[in-house]
Amino acid sequence: MSKRRGLCLVFAAPSGAGKTTLSRALLAEDANLSLSISVTTRSPRTGEIDGEHYHFITQPEFDEMVSANQLLEHAHVFGRSYGTPRDQIEQALADSRDILFDIDWQGFRQLQSAMPHDVVGVFIKPPSLKALHQRLINRGDAPEQITRRMAEAENELAHAHEFDYLIENATFDIALADLRAILRASRLATHRVGK
Repeated sequence: MSKRRGLCLVFAAPSGAGKTTLSRALLAEDANLSLSISVTTRSPRTGEIDGEHYHFITQPEFDEMVSANQLLEHAHVFGRSYGTPRDQIEQALADSRDILFDIDWQGFRQLQSAMPHDVVGVFIKPPSLKALHQRLINRGDAPEQITRRMAEAENELAHAHEFDYLIENATFDIALADLRAILRASRLATHRVGK
């Protein structure tokens, strides 16, 4: 039997749905899963390390990567550009490594279009909009941020049906168990295992 091709596991969720916490837990327990490292044109924040958190590049470098089709997906957000380098993902998948992506539904669409057989999309939703609102309050978001994030959440939730799986994060342990099951089943898919 040939070696298994890696997969791209995409998590998308409204802000406050628990995506980052679930991602960290899954990454901590699975040595074959690593987080995709994007390129960005923004400056590093305090404590961020080039090549670990992001690959920090200039806007002309980014534009050249887009022109040369070197990015699987890219977006322009709040005056900064972000994208996923094609080469690093292709190499990881060829080496049977799995990559976790923390991107929005638009990035998922681009990634799915670029690599339709390699992408598994999971949308993580809160139990309700009321619960999401309370989570944003509990984590200390400013009122204007909460208003903006709640509006964004409704838009994001409207795209949940585009994903392969939908997980409700009402209870962390159950949501994490669901994610483990999705990852395990995706790794065993016949098109990924080879002949």
